[in-house]
Amino acid sequence: MAFSNIIGQTSVKEMLHQMVSGDRLPHALLFLGPSGSGKLALALALAQYLLCENKQETDSCGQCPSCSKTYRYIHPDLHFSFPTIGTNVTSDSFLPQWRKCMEETPFMTANEWLQSIGAENRQGNINKEECATIIRKLSLKIFEGSYKILIMWLPEYLGKEGNRLLKLIEEPPEQTIFILVAENQDLILNTILSRCQIVKINALADEEIVEGLVNLHGVKEEEAQAIAHLANGDFNEAIHLAGNQENDNATLFLEWLRKCYIGNGVELVAWVDSFASLGRENQKYFLNYALHFMREYMVLKLTGNDRVRLRTNELKTAQNLVKVIEMDQLEKIVQLLTDCAYYIERNANPKVLFLDTSIQMNKLLKRNHKDLNPTAANV
Repeated sequence: MAFSNIIGQTSVKEMLHQMVSGDRLPHALLFLGPSGSGKLALALALAQYLLCENKQETDSCGQCPSCSKTYRYIHPDLHFSFPTIGTNVTSDSFLPQWRKCMEETPFMTANEWLQSIGAENRQGNINKEECATIIRKLSLKIFEGSYKILIMWLPEYLGKEGNRLLKLIEEPPEQTIFILVAENQDLILNTILSRCQIVKINALADEEIVEGLVNLHGVKEEEAQAIAHLANGDFNEAIHLAGNQENDNATLFLEWLRKCYIGNGVELVAWVDSFASLGRENQKYFLNYALHFMREYMVLKLTGNDRVRLRTNELKTAQNLVKVIEMDQLEKIVQLLTDCAYYIERNANPKVLFLDTSIQMNKLLKRNHKDLNPTAANV
């Protein structure tokens, strides 16, 4: 991955170039940014630049043996760590799948990665065996390049196991670089944050997403502009939308809203049984979408402007909900969904949790139903 292959993020690229050229590169960096912003791609580009045998002024040459190996994710001095599933399992066990996913896109979400390795109902983590493996790998001598580099994707999955790496991050072997790639600073130990220089990476601008879709994926500019508006700075989401893939979470959420509004107990139980079988990672992803929908609904409710980041069927539902959900109800619904995400993260029973949530949603949605025209309130 070369810097020239990454859309947008011009200021971050310039800062990284200055760090390297001025010999001011910290031994521990934390790239912090939202999903689909290109932070993992930037980490890969920085690694390739550092290992390149024939550096250009602002980029790797892309031709030398080191660039070739880095491009294929097989350079012996470039190590990867990422969430896995299973007891005592390390990232090494999933390197073939990792390389395949990286070749397809470095913009993938945690849920997409975990489902690609068969997570289903299991949650990913970076365990103590992985930490021990990292310590062992980085204690070895450099094989070919001038640096040993570890790219850790989503250190949020370390949890308290991150304490095992504190000494190594604070006092690494000579010419060792840590690049942590994260989305949620609140889930990372403060002791790790304090040992890293944080590089904040913003969501991509709509124009940058349009440029990427047109140049890299051959999307027509008019279509790319519409997609960029919906993607909300997330290039991974833009790629999915460009491929005309149905957003299953959108379909599922709108179906759930309708069932909650109608309040048929048998149908709600059937929906919850089906939903509970999706696995915790998918359930968390669903709740993230639900909160996104409610944020966009709030904008629509407050401004009346339909230029929100929702697709046609989602926007139609949101417009119908304007007659049903008031701001005080919206606040309670958002809190309900946030609580759900909290309890799912802590292994709550999904059937009990979502059935209770569905009942509460029904009560919230039907609070004013006597004052509504039933046909007008068709959500």
